[in-house]
Amino acid sequence: MEVIPYDKRKGKIWFNGENIDWEKANVHVLSHGLHYASSVFEGLRVYDGEIFKLEEHTRRLFYSAKRMGMKVPYSEEEINIATKKIVDLQKTKNGYVRPIIWRGSEMMAISAQKTKINVAIATWEWGSYFDPKLKLEGIRLNISSWRRPSPESIPWDTKASGLYMICTLSKHEAESQGYTDSLMLDHQGNIAEATGANIFFKNSSQEIHTPIPDSFLDGITRRCVIEIAKSKGIKIIERKIKVEEMGDFEGCFLTGTAAEVTPVATIGNYKFKVCNTIKELSESYQGLVRKKKNAA
Repeated sequence: MEVIPYDKRKGKIWFNGENIDWEKANVHVLSHGLHYASSVFEGLRVYDGEIFKLEEHTRRLFYSAKRMGMKVPYSEEEINIATKKIVDLQKTKNGYVRPIIWRGSEMMAISAQKTKINVAIATWEWGSYFDPKLKLEGIRLNISSWRRPSPESIPWDTKASGLYMICTLSKHEAESQGYTDSLMLDHQGNIAEATGANIFFKNSSQEIHTPIPDSFLDGITRRCVIEIAKSKGIKIIERKIKVEEMGDFEGCFLTGTAAEVTPVATIGNYKFKVCNTIKELSESYQGLVRKKKNAA
C-alpha cells in the first residue's frame, strides 16, 4: 500500500475539461464503469519533466474507447494538451500519468447507450514499479493458474479495465506464494505475458525470443525495446513459446511503461541470469526515455 492513499493526496486532477481539487475528483457508486467495467485507461511515465510517448498512449486510449463503443467528447489533441498542462500544474518531475475514460451513472443495466462518457487525467510522483534491488538481481515469477482468454472473447488489444481482473488475481496469487509477479499463459497454454508487462527470453545464440501479441497487448515499451535491440544487431524472433522451452533460455526480462526493462531471475523452477545483453537493453532504454546522448 502507498504511504499516502490516493484519495488523500493533494493537488489537481483534470476532470471533464476542468482542473478540480484532487479530493473532489469523485464518481457516484452507481456509475456504469464501476459495476460493468465499461472503462479504459492508459499509464504514462514522466521523465525529467517530459512525458514519454504521449501521442502513442493517447492514440491507444482512443482506440480502446472506440473498441468499447465509447465516443470520447474530446479530440486526441485536446487530451494531449490537457495531459501536458496537468503534469505542469502538478509539477510532476519523475512520475506517472493515468488518463481514464468511463461510462457514468445515467443508466444502471447491461445496456448503457445513454450514459455520459467521462474523462479524467491524474498525475503524481512515482519511482520504480518493482523494488530497485530486485530489479538488479532479477525478480521471481510463478506461473499463474489464470490464463489470458481467447481473442474472440474479449477486446484483447485494448487497455479495457475488465481485462485486468485476472491480472490482479494472478498478482495476488503470486504474492501470497512469495513471488513478485506472475507469468500468464494464453488460452492455448503458450507463454503470453506477466500481469502488466510483456516478456522476452534470450538464448545462448544471442537471439531474443518473445511471444506473438495475438491475445494480449502489444506494449508501447515492448515495441521500443524491440527497436533498440534491432539497432544493436540483436535478432528478434516473435513466435509461440511453450512453457517447457524456458529451459532452453539463459536470460529473461519484462517490459512495460511501469516495469520499464526488468530482469527475471526465476519463473517457477526455471532459472535465468541477468546477462549483459539485458543490462545493455535496460541502459539504452533509460537513455531513450531520459534522452541521453549515445544511449542506443
